[in-house]
Amino acid sequence: MTALDNIDRNILRLLRVDARTSNAKRASEVGLSPSACLRRIKIMEKAGVIRGYTALVDTVNADATIAVIINITLERQTEDYLDKFEAAVRKHPEIRECYLMTGGSDYMLRVEVASAGEFERIHKEILSTLPGVLRIHSSFSIRNVLAVRPKARRSGAQG
Repeated sequence: MTALDNIDRNILRLLRVDARTSNAKRASEVGLSPSACLRRIKIMEKAGVIRGYTALVDTVNADATIAVIINITLERQTEDYLDKFEAAVRKHPEIRECYLMTGGSDYMLRVEVASAGEFERIHKEILSTLPGVLRIHSSFSIRNVLAVRPKARRSGAQG
């Protein structure tokens, strides 16, 4: 696939906001015919730009979970240390995301827990046993701003 153009980026933006919007409405918003819009989506899916679709779950109405962002610093940044750490992380489904980072820490992980006690167990049994870990810094999220659509503003409200 060639580089994404402005229309592709607009299609992706609309899909991120609401992938269930009709293709006709999406096409109208980006200035394409429905068939041309759908063709572009299929091309991006085939190329792996669009890897899948998901549901955003409202944690107020579902099982409440707390996202914990964990910054990990390794003892060394050698290929061997990185490989061993990444292999160990892959063995733990509790770790939802793991990113190799630049900056102050080597990795950023995300886990979801129902309570501080559950995180304590994950910290003790998993995070502190990962190979090569020098430092663990964890932050608890308050809410995911991008996971829910903004509520409609009340008439007369200023913003």
